[in-house]
Amino acid sequence: MAQMKIEDIRAMSPDQMDDAVLNLKKERFNLRFQRATGQLENTSRLREARRDIARIKTVAAQKRAKKK
Repeated sequence: MAQMKIEDIRAMSPDQMDDAVLNLKKERFNLRFQRATGQLENTSRLREARRDIARIKTVAAQKRAKKK
């Protein structure tokens, strides 16, 4: 999975954002296990997943702030 584009994230609904964060957290969990067992091939994916989660949470917070 490649890095998520900010335009794609802004086009998501709040439910889609929640699902995306949940999926990325599951992926991050699996990547951490792969790293611990020495099976992780793409080490940069761990960092990308963490940043994608932060990116989605930031856009969600901005949308919530606009509603108020």
